[in-house]
Amino acid sequence: MKKYTYTEKKDTRSGFGDGLTELGKTNPNVVALCADLTGSLKMNEFAKNHPERFFQVGIAEANMMGIAAGLTIGGKIPFTGTFANFSTGRVYDQIRQSIAYSDKNVKICASHAGLTLGEDGATHQILEDIGLMKMLPGMTVINTCDYSQTKAATLAIAEYEGPVYLRFGRPSVPVFMTDQPFEIGKAIQLTEGTDVTIVATGHLVWEALQAAEQLEEKGISAEVINIHTIKPLDEEAILKSVAKTGCIVTAEEHNKYGGLGESVARCLATNNPTPQEFVAVNDSFGESATPAELMKKYGLNDETIIKAVEKVISRK
Repeated sequence: MKKYTYTEKKDTRSGFGDGLTELGKTNPNVVALCADLTGSLKMNEFAKNHPERFFQVGIAEANMMGIAAGLTIGGKIPFTGTFANFSTGRVYDQIRQSIAYSDKNVKICASHAGLTLGEDGATHQILEDIGLMKMLPGMTVINTCDYSQTKAATLAIAEYEGPVYLRFGRPSVPVFMTDQPFEIGKAIQLTEGTDVTIVATGHLVWEALQAAEQLEEKGISAEVINIHTIKPLDEEAILKSVAKTGCIVTAEEHNKYGGLGESVARCLATNNPTPQEFVAVNDSFGESATPAELMKKYGLNDETIIKAVEKVISRK
């Protein structure tokens, strides 16, 4: 069973921009704030069509989070937009104190996440943001894999009451989730398998699917699950799959500490201890290069996933 179809390549940030544009037309309570990166976040159309609901705060991300928190008091649904590094690390205190602690209905939308920010280098390539955000009580954490899923997630979080961190990227990547429904907290099984479970998030979902096709040629049956919501984690889907396969590989564009892999490990440790291998950045910062070069160097690709699968199967 294969539940995906590759159509084209498109950047996930455009999915956010198109979703926000649609929300501007359908939900008068949606407002948008940006920290001097309107073009990069694809917020231009919203700003043009709804200037009275768009706030350009300049390079003042901490202030942006405070304004967003305040806007919720009047019933508005604020969407903040800047790079993932500035959406989390630079403003963690403001998010914790003004948004998470008081459960404000703010949607923190973060582009250019992970290594695939590329040439801007290590200072902009945050690999700790999922961990930072998932540790905040009450914070929902979503990491989408393609244009279609990012647009669907943008629409979904507007209807969800509570703070959300929505993480997406810069480069053009395959669009393959066009026909898949999006529900916060519900994983999506993309292939059926019996030998190994591969759970992936963000850009690594496509790499996992490519790995599964190559593994099939080797006689290894891989079940691929798209974990778009890191928190709350769909533990039921994970446990159901590993009960069948007996081992699991997690794959993410994030530090191996604090991300999807650790959430899955906690789930398994407390329910059904299972052999697990991690495909993630090995506790290091990034560097300046093209997204493709960085994904290869740091082992965030189908080749590394295949090696992890072979290793974890040997541990069953």
